[in-house]
Amino acid sequence: MQPLPVKICCIQDIAEARLAIAHGASALGLVSRMPSGWGPIPDARIADVARAVPPWVATVLLTAETEPDRVIAQQRRCRCNSLQLVDAFPDDAYAHLREALPGVDLIKVVHVTGPAAIDEAVRLAPLVDALLLDSSVVSAEGVRQLGGTGRVHDWSISAEIVRAARCPVILAGGLKTHNLVEAVRQVRPYGLDLCTGVRTDDVLDPARLAAFFAAVQEARAFTPAR
Repeated sequence: MQPLPVKICCIQDIAEARLAIAHGASALGLVSRMPSGWGPIPDARIADVARAVPPWVATVLLTAETEPDRVIAQQRRCRCNSLQLVDAFPDDAYAHLREALPGVDLIKVVHVTGPAAIDEAVRLAPLVDALLLDSSVVSAEGVRQLGGTGRVHDWSISAEIVRAARCPVILAGGLKTHNLVEAVRQVRPYGLDLCTGVRTDDVLDPARLAAFFAAVQEARAFTPAR
């Protein structure tokens, strides 16, 4: 069976980072300032966590910045080894990021709100190292929550993206122990990402982590050949 990498997102501090790694996380999501939603921490704390994590674990800075130079400045402050762009970003600016941030993996979020996400993913795939498929919520006031929604999106669209996009695709959005195997069976993603599904009262829960990673072992039977 192929490995099924897991990113535990919304890490709050070094203790949570170590707990996630101990249970099998191969990547940690560190959320910076967002328009709304749960889990952001200050850039200084993101940098502290990134320094404390073993080099073989991916530290992923989630940024809602949309100006390339602001993204570059933020990554240089935080020193994560991967960068996840959660909002709209100019297609012609990825090359600038590559030049300014050599060795930093680029992940672009595609919010799966309908079939148009397939064309968006196919367009973006050549520009990045991986795509991450997530859900998005818009409040009655028009404020978008760009991640950490705990909501499942249409997995049939996600499966089409996996088949069409020529890069690794990570599945996020409402993943929990009880739906993980079915999600992987339907979508066949490269890896998984979750935040709220392994938390109790907003705190990373060792029992939920253990149950989730046990389900990951079962789900590996449905992972595609690398």
